[in-house]
Amino acid sequence: MRRLALVTLVVDDYDEAVRFYTEALGFRLAEDAHRPDGSRWVVVEPGGDGPGTGLLLARAKGEGQRARVGDQTGGRVGFFLHTDDFARDHARMTAAGVTFLEEPRHEPYGTVAVFQDLYGNRWDLLQPAA
Repeated sequence: MRRLALVTLVVDDYDEAVRFYTEALGFRLAEDAHRPDGSRWVVVEPGGDGPGTGLLLARAKGEGQRARVGDQTGGRVGFFLHTDDFARDHARMTAAGVTFLEEPRHEPYGTVAVFQDLYGNRWDLLQPAA
């Protein structure tokens, strides 16, 4: 079996990123290990059934990486968070202060709304059509 295990997300600060992903989005902290060079290996996962893709939260090093924080996909939606209960997750995330950039809409492929993370990266919250 092969699967995409991790996607790196460049962040400004480990702790604020962990707080956002665990508290606002409801992810779980899967790993947080300090490394000899002063960095950390921090992985958050959305949870759910079966193996999924985790986010490796990597603190930006240098101006080039800092310039990419919040704009890793050129302003496009770059991340897709699937849910089995759109209304539940939309309400919980809204109450937690997540910024949705549009009202939920119903498309042939499912119910969806674009939101942004604490750095401005765009995400879809998506409940796929049955």
